[in-house]
Amino acid sequence: MNSRTILSSLLVIALPLLAVGQAKTGSADPIVAGKGIATVPTESGPVRGYSHNGTFTFKGIPYAKAERFMAPTKPDSWTGVRSSMTYGPVCPMDVTTSTYDEIEFPFHHNWGYTNENCLSLNVWTPEINNAKKRPTDGRPVMVWLHGGGFTAGSSVELPSYDGENLTKKGDVVVVTVNHRLNVLGYLDLSAYGEKYKNAANAGLMDLVSALQWVQQNIAQFGGDPNNVTIFGQSGGGGKVTSLMNAPSAKGLFHKAIVQSGSYITSFTEPDLARQVSAALLTELNLQPNQIDSLQKVPYERLNAASKKALRTVADKLKADGKSAAGLGWGPVHDGHFLPYQPNEPAAIALSKTIPLLVGSTKNEFTPFNPGTRDLTMEGARANLQKKYGDKAETYMAAVKKAYPETVKPSDYTDIDVNFRPLTVQQANAKAITGAAPVYMYLFTWQSPVMDGIYKAMHCMELPFVFDNIALCEEMTGGGKAAHTLAGKMSQAWISFARTGNPNHKGLPTWPAYTPENGATMMLDNTNQVKNHPDKELLQIATGKSL
Repeated sequence: MNSRTILSSLLVIALPLLAVGQAKTGSADPIVAGKGIATVPTESGPVRGYSHNGTFTFKGIPYAKAERFMAPTKPDSWTGVRSSMTYGPVCPMDVTTSTYDEIEFPFHHNWGYTNENCLSLNVWTPEINNAKKRPTDGRPVMVWLHGGGFTAGSSVELPSYDGENLTKKGDVVVVTVNHRLNVLGYLDLSAYGEKYKNAANAGLMDLVSALQWVQQNIAQFGGDPNNVTIFGQSGGGGKVTSLMNAPSAKGLFHKAIVQSGSYITSFTEPDLARQVSAALLTELNLQPNQIDSLQKVPYERLNAASKKALRTVADKLKADGKSAAGLGWGPVHDGHFLPYQPNEPAAIALSKTIPLLVGSTKNEFTPFNPGTRDLTMEGARANLQKKYGDKAETYMAAVKKAYPETVKPSDYTDIDVNFRPLTVQQANAKAITGAAPVYMYLFTWQSPVMDGIYKAMHCMELPFVFDNIALCEEMTGGGKAAHTLAGKMSQAWISFARTGNPNHKGLPTWPAYTPENGATMMLDNTNQVKNHPDKELLQIATGKSL
C-alpha cells in the first residue's frame, strides 16, 4: 500500500471524527454536515442534522402521524439514519396570492410547502447524546408554538422563529412545532360517531403529542424533560392558554409564556361547532351517513366549503340577533380534551402551579391602518371623539400620563386597547390563585424603519425574544438599540425558562404581578417597572375597571 492510499484511508476514518469535534468546539466553516455528524437516536429511529456555528440543528423530525380528523399517534419507525436537515411541510391553508408591500416588508414571510402530513418539529441545541447523564443535567427546553391564530402560520413562517441564537445565548434547547390548523384541526365531527370524537381539537392534540415526544426524546438532544417551557405569540399564545386547560398536557410542561395571545377567554361550545360541521356537509352535498367521504375530499374543496359554512352560520346568528364574534377555527369545549371552560375552578386548578409570563405590545394591529399615519392633532382628536365622545380629552390626557413621550398625533390613536385589557384579565385570573408567580410586560419599543410607521406592532417583539435582530433588520432596523434590548429581553425569557423568574442583572428588579400592584415591565430603550401604567386609559377604552 503506497503512502497516498494510507493517507486516504486515514482521512476516511478521521474526517467524521474531526467533524464531530469541530461541531462541538467550533469549526473553520460555519456549517458542518455529513455522515456521522449530529446523529441522535430517538424512539422512532436515529436522525441526522447538522451543526451551524457550533449549534446542532435538526429540522422536520416527525413527532406523530395522523389520518384526517383522527387523533395523532406515534410516528412510523424507520431503519437507518433519517436525514433531518430541512424544514418539514406546513399545514395546508389559504394560499397567499398577493401582499401589501409595506406590511410584507418587515415580516419577510416564508410560506413553506404544504402537506397534510405536517406533524414535525425542529430542534436547536448546544449538545447532543447526553442521555446517559441524569435528566436534570440537561438544559431548559423552550417549545415555541407559532402564531397565525388556529387557522394559518407555521414554525418557519417568520425569520424570527429561528432558534439558533436563543439556544446559543441561553444554553437552552429550542423546539418549534408544526401541527394541524383550520378545518383540518378544529372541525367538530363528534355528532357523527365515536370515530370522530377527537376531530374538534385535533390540532391541539398534535401539540400534546409534540410535548410527549419532547418528554421521551429531548434528553438525547441535551434537554431536561423536567424543565419545559411552552411559549407562543398571538395564536401561539392562544395555544399556550388552551394547553394550560388540557388535562392531557398536565405534567408535559412546567412554565408558560403568552405573548399577545390572551384572547382565548372561552372555548367554542359544541352546539355552535356542530352547526358549522352540518353547514359544511350541506355545502358538499353530503348526508350524515356519508361522513367518511370527508376524508377523501381534496383540501382545496374542503377549505372552500368550510369558509362558506362559517359564513352561513355567522349569517344565521346575526339573523337571530346573536353575535358572530369569535366564530372561526379554534379550541372546542368538547368535554374530554377540554372538559372545562377557562374560567371554571377545575380549569384554573389544572395549571395553578405553572409560572406565567404574559404581555402584549403597545400598538399591536393599529399601525396596519395607513389612514392614521399623517393625522394632524385635530384629526386625532376628531377620531377619538368618534370613539369616546365627551371622554376624548380625558382619554388623551390618560395617554400622555401613561406614555409621557407621546408627541405625534397618531401616538394618541394607535394605542392597542384590545389585546392589552385581555392580557390584564388573564394575569389577574392567574395571579389570584397565588400558587405560582405571574410576570407582566408591555413591549413599547418603537421601530425606526419606514419613518417609524410600524411602531410596536403585532409581532414586533419576536426578534427581541429570539435575539434575532440580525435576521429581522427589515422589522427592527438592525441598530445598536435593537440589539441591546434584544440582549436583555431574550435573557429574561431564558431566565424565566430556567427558573420561572425573568429577573437578571441586565434589567431593573421585576416583581411578580398582582392585581393590586399591577407591576408591569415596560420593555423599551429604557426598561422600567410601572404599576398599573395605563389603568386610566384602559378604563376609558373598555368602559370598565380592570
